[in-house]
Amino acid sequence: MSMMLSKQLTGYRLTTAEITYCLPDFPELLQEFIWQHLDLAPEFPELKRFLNFWERRIDGKLHSVRIASATLISPARMRYAAGHFSVH
Repeated sequence: MSMMLSKQLTGYRLTTAEITYCLPDFPELLQEFIWQHLDLAPEFPELKRFLNFWERRIDGKLHSVRIASATLISPARMRYAAGHFSVH
């Protein structure tokens, strides 16, 4: 079994973070960075690790972080068809 699949089966979700930060030379300007990784909601240990790295090693001061998280593996859904069409 692949590492990615085994993580998903243990609760990891695809997590996307929109990181807004100030440019070091122009603090009045904001820049965006998109980060995406498998992570555990709601604690988000991978994202926290990345943000700690950012604060220690990258000059751009963090302004805000928006997070979206979605499961990639979920039970199948069934629903009735709204109509039936025949093509000859």
